[in-house]
This record gives sequence, C-alpha cells and structure tokens, in this order.
Amino acid sequence: MTAAAFPGPGRHTIYTGQATNWPFVLVSAAVAVPLPILGNGDYGAAALFIAVVVLVNVLTAASIRTAAGPNGVSVRFGLAGWPRRTYRLDRIERAEVIDVPPLHVAWGFWWTPSRTCYTVRSGPTLRLTLRTGRTVTITVPDPHAAVTAIESGRRRRD
Repeated sequence: MTAAAFPGPGRHTIYTGQATNWPFVLVSAAVAVPLPILGNGDYGAAALFIAVVVLVNVLTAASIRTAAGPNGVSVRFGLAGWPRRTYRLDRIERAEVIDVPPLHVAWGFWWTPSRTCYTVRSGPTLRLTLRTGRTVTITVPDPHAAVTAIESGRRRRD
C-alpha cells in the first residue's frame, strides 16, 4: 500500500493498495484440490469442471488492486487483473469512506443498474458517487488515504 504526497508544482498524491480475502483463497483451495481426486467414475468430468471454476474464481475474485490519484480511480481484480475498470476524476462527484457490515457485503464483483461493488471483505470501504448517480463500492486497505488522493487530484485540476 502506498500513499505519497510530495509538495511542489507538478507533484501529485497517489494511492495504491491491494485487499485480499485470504480465508476465501484457503477455503477455495481446500475445496478445489480434492475434487479431481475424489471425482472418479461418472463424476470425474463434473468434479474437474467444478475445480476449474473454483480456480478461475480464486484467480479473478480473491483480491482487488486499486490506484487513486489525479487520473481518477483504477480497479483491477485478482491475479489476472480482470475485470478492470477506471473511473476518471471528472466522472466522480463524491468520494467517501463508509463502513460495510459483514452481512451487507456483496463478495466479489457485483453490478446492478444503480451500483457496482468490488468487495472482498467488510469494514471501512471506499465509496464513489459518480455524476450519473451510480455508486461504486471498492474494498481498499486504507480508504481514507484513497479519498485524500482523489481530493488532492481534484484540487490540482481546479
């Protein structure tokens, strides 16, 4: 995780961070590894398919990498960095820190007509409100530093 602010002209505050849901990774691995071994006979293909689905899920949904600064907010999922999305600063109306309770977490990547969630855990989280009214919720290790970087980038542009 990085948050740096160096004073002077032409310098910007940039935040980078990665949040990983290690219990999800361990449980997924514990489920995926024995499936091909146990899936002998008629269920072999189904067990292998489930193991591959779990592996793809771990590779794409177990962690979130985020960068925030004068270019906006960039979000990338998992080891593959996909799905990825960039929210330009001029599209962001407001950036704030919210607390997401454990029972209200939409684990992984979720999209609805009014909101997008990139979450792998509960707790303090970055919430962006776009000029269109859409809300974007992103799990980051230090959401306060991410908000500071976004606000700093916005002040530099004005």
